[in-house]
Amino acid sequence: MCSHRAGELLLAETAASSATTSERAQAMLEVLRRLVPFDGAWLALADPVGHGYHSLASVDLDGPTVEFLSGPLNARDIETTGTNRARPPLSPSDLPYPAQELRTWAECLIPSGIHEALALGLFAPSGRHVGFLALLSGDRRPPSPHLRRRLGRLGPVLAHGIDPMRSLLTAARLVRGATAGVVLCTDEGCQALPGLPADELLTPSSPVLAAARERIGDGHVYSSFLWPMGGPHAPGGHVRVTALAAPEDTPPRLTGLALLSPATELRGLTPRELEVLGLLVEGCSNQEIARTLVVAPRTVAAHLEHVLGKLGAPTRTLAAVRAERDGLYVPAPLAGGHA
Repeated sequence: MCSHRAGELLLAETAASSATTSERAQAMLEVLRRLVPFDGAWLALADPVGHGYHSLASVDLDGPTVEFLSGPLNARDIETTGTNRARPPLSPSDLPYPAQELRTWAECLIPSGIHEALALGLFAPSGRHVGFLALLSGDRRPPSPHLRRRLGRLGPVLAHGIDPMRSLLTAARLVRGATAGVVLCTDEGCQALPGLPADELLTPSSPVLAAARERIGDGHVYSSFLWPMGGPHAPGGHVRVTALAAPEDTPPRLTGLALLSPATELRGLTPRELEVLGLLVEGCSNQEIARTLVVAPRTVAAHLEHVLGKLGAPTRTLAAVRAERDGLYVPAPLAGGHA
């Protein structure tokens, strides 16, 4: 009993470590082996967009077996049955790929000496699906109820250890005073960010998210810009939008974060001057800015003179650099009134 308690404490310590997600996953499997014996193990993250899993770590499994487990159907089948019992028949329309490519448990795992499995879906306290664990055994006897209960108790610890939101939440803390945020996905969708509320500006079809994705797609690890509230001329002021690229140890289908925070330190720039500055950052000439804003070129020149003075910049180029650095611009499409 004492050794099991020590093992559980070590597992919790490993799950809370600052190592990368893959490193934590591998270390947790090594500790877990002391608590729930197995002949092979596989730990994976749930794909937030698709229907399969992203493999994180494995123990004593060859490449074909890991590939089989990572398929869109196989982990689900193990989780459903927990053994090598035959699955219900599937029609061709049920399959995400041609029927001839479907491999069964018997075809892949039994020839490798695997006859039983103890599997566990991993969930965050909120109920969010985090990942999946499969412990494989060459023993033909089913796992005992005692081992099943023990593994069930360890599920929350394992889920915490591989939860990709940990890295994303650490990145989100870089933004002081964040009032809302979402996780950006590769399918142009988004997911809730634990601990921060949703906002109507951060819905999947929002131009705010389109602009944030563009910044991340351009290679910006950290970027911020202003968004007008109430319309392109900001009758309700501005909110700051920060786009953060996802850390390296997050699943590949999670591309980054979009966070909202109060707009401060605007250097006294008016909404119209911010519109002009946004177009300047985009490389527009005075004539192009005038056409976009439907004003006279001399009006643009006057606005730019005020902008240069407030930013303490002797040239247009330096003004654009400082605006980019400090996030003191409105994306050009909105500066043209296309909210």
